[in-house]
Amino acid sequence: MKQISTRFSMAVHILSLISVNPNVTGDFIAGSVNTNPVVIRRIMGMLKKVGLVDVRPGVGGASLLKPPEEITLLDVYRAVNVIEQNQLFRVHEDPNVKCLVGRNIESVLQSELKEAQAAMEQRLAQTTLSQLTSRFN
Repeated sequence: MKQISTRFSMAVHILSLISVNPNVTGDFIAGSVNTNPVVIRRIMGMLKKVGLVDVRPGVGGASLLKPPEEITLLDVYRAVNVIEQNQLFRVHEDPNVKCLVGRNIESVLQSELKEAQAAMEQRLAQTTLSQLTSRFN
């Protein structure tokens, strides 16, 4: 099974760092996430594109463009394009249409999977960045 991209957890990590340590540099973020600065810049670009962060090239540093109380995990999830075609789950292609199960599985399963995705997104929408960072010790 294909997992949700690690971009989501990295993006939450990045935003959490900026929230607790304003004007943190890209190199510091890369060290904390323990990944290549190029990966961090790519994710920061995605976050900037949707208006969650401001990145200052040259001088370095980044800041949140919204208060952490207004940034939800769903905002982050959507910002980093975690899923293809807005579908968390995909059904295998080309089942045998001559089979009772094969010709019905996609339509029957798809409604269940859409509800599961909606429930997950609803849950992510309930948690803000500030709620998450308040749990750091």
